[in-house]
Amino acid sequence: MAKILEEIIPLSPKDCFYIVERHKSEFSFPLHSHEEYELNFIEHGRGVRRVVGDSIEEIGEYELTLVAGKTLAHAWEQGSCSAKDVREITIQFSPMLFPPELLMRNQFSSIKKMLDKAYLGLNFSTRAIMKVYSLIDSLASMNDRFEQYLAFLKILYELSSDDRARTLASSSFASGINDSESRRINKVKDFIAVHYAEDIHLEDMASLVGMAPSAFSRFFKQHTGRNLIDFLIDTRLGNASRMLVDTTTGISEICYACGFNNLSNFNRTFKARRGYTPRDFRALYTKNKVLV
Repeated sequence: MAKILEEIIPLSPKDCFYIVERHKSEFSFPLHSHEEYELNFIEHGRGVRRVVGDSIEEIGEYELTLVAGKTLAHAWEQGSCSAKDVREITIQFSPMLFPPELLMRNQFSSIKKMLDKAYLGLNFSTRAIMKVYSLIDSLASMNDRFEQYLAFLKILYELSSDDRARTLASSSFASGINDSESRRINKVKDFIAVHYAEDIHLEDMASLVGMAPSAFSRFFKQHTGRNLIDFLIDTRLGNASRMLVDTTTGISEICYACGFNNLSNFNRTFKARRGYTPRDFRALYTKNKVLV
């Protein structure tokens, strides 16, 4: 299979961030990845197709997504968008801009959590977009570089309080994720990451971390936002997506290798949660891959 294009960001060691504003009628940049964080804002782009990891969705009138990590492929494609003047503002910054010593400070705790989630792609709510719209709108044209940096920090801080923001890619598809969750949650996740193709039951996971099943069920949902079954299905789908992208293994074989009991259930579940059949998902990724 071809490799994902690795983009070289025009960001010098002396820059805090790189920002570019474009007006376009066509989205043609291929699926790509890079080590730097990227905050991408799109205005009047209804119908543009966003691809982040194994998440493929059409966006609305406004779009704001934060991505991170050189293994998280992403792209914004034409999709069904017919607008002739779509505005895109892209802000890219190095992981070194916020060293661990700084992110440990109380004032940066919410920003740290947001940056950790960006390794799965983090899509912000319309409410949050409107809250930072004026800052994003004027950021590229600011002449005072220090004031521009302060405005950038303000954008990140405001976005970090968005309780409606949602991650996009499944954790089993993406990699290089910063995970600061509790040891018990990580123990369960580590077990599922290895044994996802096997039969896994709530009672087994509760026993693994020394909790009663009912207490563990509440605990797991409180910390992950999902129940165990949904998390297990997403893990299986993430691994299936990765096999579809990175191998030529047959879809039926992928189905059983990832813990699904029959092909029709696999196809139905994949389409319900990804928006595409496994075959169409593979075709879409293959079309957008380019040789480096």
